[in-house]
Amino acid sequence: MIENDKPHEECGVIGVFAPNEDVARMIFFGLYALQHRGQEAAGIAVSDGSAMRLHKDAGLVAQVFNSENLSHLEGHYAIGHTRYSTTGSSHRRNAGPFMVETFHGPLAVAHNGNLVNAMDLRQNVLQRGVGLSSSSDSEVMTMMLAGAEGDTWEERIANTMPQWHGAYSLVILTRDQVFAVRDPWGFRPLSVGRLPSGGHAAASETGALKTLGCDEIREVKPGEIVTLSNTVLRFRQGLPPMPQLARCIFEHIYFSRPDSFWDGQRVHNVRQRLGEELAREAPIEADVVVPVPDSSMPAAIGYARESKIPYNEGFTKNRYIARTFIQPTDSLRKQGIALKFNALEENLRGQRVIMIDDSIVRGNTSGPLVKLLRNAGAREVHVRITCPPIAHPCYMGVDMGTYDEMIAHKHTVQEICDYIGADSLHFLSVEGMMRAVGRREGYCNACFTGVYPLEIDRAHVKTGFEKAIAG
Repeated sequence: MIENDKPHEECGVIGVFAPNEDVARMIFFGLYALQHRGQEAAGIAVSDGSAMRLHKDAGLVAQVFNSENLSHLEGHYAIGHTRYSTTGSSHRRNAGPFMVETFHGPLAVAHNGNLVNAMDLRQNVLQRGVGLSSSSDSEVMTMMLAGAEGDTWEERIANTMPQWHGAYSLVILTRDQVFAVRDPWGFRPLSVGRLPSGGHAAASETGALKTLGCDEIREVKPGEIVTLSNTVLRFRQGLPPMPQLARCIFEHIYFSRPDSFWDGQRVHNVRQRLGEELAREAPIEADVVVPVPDSSMPAAIGYARESKIPYNEGFTKNRYIARTFIQPTDSLRKQGIALKFNALEENLRGQRVIMIDDSIVRGNTSGPLVKLLRNAGAREVHVRITCPPIAHPCYMGVDMGTYDEMIAHKHTVQEICDYIGADSLHFLSVEGMMRAVGRREGYCNACFTGVYPLEIDRAHVKTGFEKAIAG
């Protein structure tokens, strides 16, 4: 796979209750709409009211599922998961959903997020004599629910939530119910909507719900438990929302599909405003504004509109090369960025170019992109980034690497500019970013500021379970 200098996607989750519908196929298409959030593994669990069935494997949604294995997943209740590894490595055993048999019947859980106290929770589960087969915090959460106290699953979920510290947007499947659950900080997105058939669905992004034809869509509130039903949704506040919410700002910058709503705003519109703020903060004389496809395109439109400099495409992108599991040959790997991008020379030759991108993490693709523009004839290349410098790791479910890997943690903006070979470089300020979002607070900006919304173990890494096991 071609290395990508982006924060890696977290996961996508979806749940459906739809009697007399092919719920497995509905989940399949919902996962397709969430594929951008995770490309390592996919899974679907289905219940018909008595028995639960599960199919999951490593790979893309279309690689894991086909008409034959979907036909065996019959029922009225279903959840699905498409995965990028956060806690736990990229391994088949860590694929979701996780399914177990409990005293109260079958249980399956799909999780988007990351618990900062996952190691302690894992040790507590093991000390109770419960065996674990994976290195994922999602399995730990499943086992905790399996042994939770309470007369109903709603009570068991509510009784377990106080022990989970960190980010979690969950869809939970029991024999005859589907639940959607969100952490009290509101880190990860999760929304619910009404299906045309009269059932209900929950998903990480509103775009996936629209794919299923949902209307009456609303966010699951921080700390809320939503029970999906055929008629009226049932709501319960499992935990009170935190006084200071901590929504992930990167949903607006990079992760979410542009047609999705996050915190009541369409992502595409926020990205355009990010570009406008950049143009006001870092004006430069130039001839053309070009985006690095795809997530930077709305921001480039906003920059061009505010600066009155023409917008044009400077790159063509192979949208599939990063999602293949076939490794390139050594000679092809040396081509690097050229496997994923090509420059449109006619739009660049002799031009002073402003290149808009959403982030720089390790700095290993910005330089080749700048070089690609220069080789295509660009006279000047000025780089503008729609977020502040990423100088701190994320512990809530976004893989941005470690301090040692982050170029902005070790180098000044001018040093980064020299390293990537640009004529100038500007990162959007935290203040400009929040102006674009239209909020002063309620978001987690820890990857820029180092100020985390809850106490974290800075030694934690996503493969910590494996290291603990090996040790």
